[in-house]
Amino acid sequence: MPHNLWNDADAARLPDLDGLVYRSNLLGSDRAVVNIYGGNTSTKLFMPDHLGREVEVLAVKASGSDILTIKERGFALLRMDEIRPLFAREEMTDEEMVAYLERTVFEPGRPRQSIETLLHAFVPARHVDHTHPDAIISLATAPDPEAVARDVYGERMAYVPYIRPGFTLSKWIGQKVLDNPNIECVVMGKHGLVTWGSESKAAYEHTIAIIQEAEDYLNEKKRGKRVFGDLVASDMGQQQRREMVAQVLPTIRGAVSERRHAILQYDDSADVLEFVGSSRSPQISQLGAACPDHLVHVKRQPLFVAWQPSEGIEALKAAVVQGVEDYEQRYAEYFETCKVEGDEIRDAAPRVILIPGLGMVNTGKDVTNADVSRQLYHRAIEVIGASEALGGFNSLSAKEAYDIEYWPLELYKLRLAPPDRDFAGKVVLITGGASGIGRAAAYRLAQDGAHVVIVDINAESGGEVAADLEKRYGSKRAIFVQCDVTDEAAVQNALRSTVLMYGGLDVLINNAGIAGGAPIEETSLADFQKQIDILVKGYFLFARESFKVMKAQGIGGSLVFVGSKNSVAAGKGASVYSAAKAAEVHMARCLAEEGGEFGIRVNSVLPDAVIRGSSIWDTQWKEARAAQYGLQVEDLNDFYRKRNTLKVEILPEDLAEAIAFLAGPRSAKTTGAMLTVDGGVPAAYVR
Repeated sequence: MPHNLWNDADAARLPDLDGLVYRSNLLGSDRAVVNIYGGNTSTKLFMPDHLGREVEVLAVKASGSDILTIKERGFALLRMDEIRPLFAREEMTDEEMVAYLERTVFEPGRPRQSIETLLHAFVPARHVDHTHPDAIISLATAPDPEAVARDVYGERMAYVPYIRPGFTLSKWIGQKVLDNPNIECVVMGKHGLVTWGSESKAAYEHTIAIIQEAEDYLNEKKRGKRVFGDLVASDMGQQQRREMVAQVLPTIRGAVSERRHAILQYDDSADVLEFVGSSRSPQISQLGAACPDHLVHVKRQPLFVAWQPSEGIEALKAAVVQGVEDYEQRYAEYFETCKVEGDEIRDAAPRVILIPGLGMVNTGKDVTNADVSRQLYHRAIEVIGASEALGGFNSLSAKEAYDIEYWPLELYKLRLAPPDRDFAGKVVLITGGASGIGRAAAYRLAQDGAHVVIVDINAESGGEVAADLEKRYGSKRAIFVQCDVTDEAAVQNALRSTVLMYGGLDVLINNAGIAGGAPIEETSLADFQKQIDILVKGYFLFARESFKVMKAQGIGGSLVFVGSKNSVAAGKGASVYSAAKAAEVHMARCLAEEGGEFGIRVNSVLPDAVIRGSSIWDTQWKEARAAQYGLQVEDLNDFYRKRNTLKVEILPEDLAEAIAFLAGPRSAKTTGAMLTVDGGVPAAYVR
């Protein structure tokens, strides 16, 4: 139910563009009213131009922004006196319209106007809202949408049949409003709603009221009906459900990542479970997409996996692999049937995967895209259910869907996008990621597109790093998992958390460490065991569990072990530490042999004396090393700098660059290698 959220005091504090920003944000706060990244709002107002002349300006939501978060700079500003004459034209291609509107810009430097700009210009009202409410789209996808909408609104409504957004649709809507000055809204077949008002508050309240009428009507029609049929997949309980999902997600990720690595999002909310577990859903879900907004992010059809919980996990994995293969074949047939000259097939993998008893898995090039797909399929479930209550769901046809999916204007925007960065769509887990080398690597790889899992025993610092990565690179781009790397169950939980969050793993950076040293006769068994446990056992546990996930995906992977100069050079007074570091790099070389046939590369970086920002170089370790060399603690940095060939200090960021190289595509044909980052220590030269 859409609630009237307008608050006069809040609106007065946000007067941007005559209340347009405030109204837009309110509408976007309810995704049942406006889809994420969907809809557009506008106002017509007078503004002084660069010569001080009062000019009528159309302020309209620009392409690519989200109404929930849009600010004043997110609106395009266009000159109305140059746009109005277009209404007299009979036709106009998309390309002609876009080129023309680019010449009407009132204020350079703002984002590009959307394809539905003329809809707002042609409706003769000061404030216009174009929304995609679930309730309205449900009416608009009923078997006889105009009759159903008329049943709700009578003569207060105008109806336009489905046509792809652009000049013609805008002119149809403008003409309907001009011909019928007493109507209150326009319902667009398989598309959405247009409403308007003389003031921003009036427009908002009118939009909400119109949607509420449709919701009340649908609630009455749905009462007592099981629109998706009887439940046929039993609820196994959340814990068992998620344990099973954690096992199958890597298989799904591998199956859908043939062309580019995908990030997955899992959803087992109540409405999804009811939908995937109902008897009619395997058929209903394949009817098609409700509207262009849904289609762009969920594709024309989801993959509905032919499986029941009683069949078990191995049967599910097989069903997923076969299901994706069949889906991609059907997609190729759809493309061949609908294509026009010059079209090239895009990613054929499903964006939505429905699994009875388990829920929904959404795929995307990054976590944002996968989550948008997840959100929009919730909207699709609502729309399909309400339309079924009206007698049946009438989706976009295959050709209508194709013409949106392969719309030249949309493909043009994709071609303008920068090329993928090295770690786009990749999931990276970093042990010891809260400080030092691990922290620097996290920022370096996130900068290149990685989704980062920070693993550390220090919850406070680890959480801060993950939160800052999210702030810089986007929601859900990083998570923190507290873990003692010597605890087998904790390590397994860290991998499980990674899989449930992103679907799998591409890169493990084994970095968690400890420093310690003393003459052999002063080294206790407890000191020995602690270093071996963290530096050898910890690396082993994470490597083992990562191999399991990477092999299940079947798309390769990369492990980088952070060793030490001491891995290959004797460390006087640090025999246990040096032996453990030597074990790390030899383990890495052995694993390179094990992983090769699966496309899993394993390499090592060997730093020396990375003191700045490191939590392992505590006062005790610094004092021990200073004593070893007969130095004062404050002279240690300078000592290490002067002893290497290049006379440089080694910083965490230097190691991060080496890790990024070994973990990423630039070293795709390198495995079993050791890369020194120590300024040149002759005793540690590996060749």
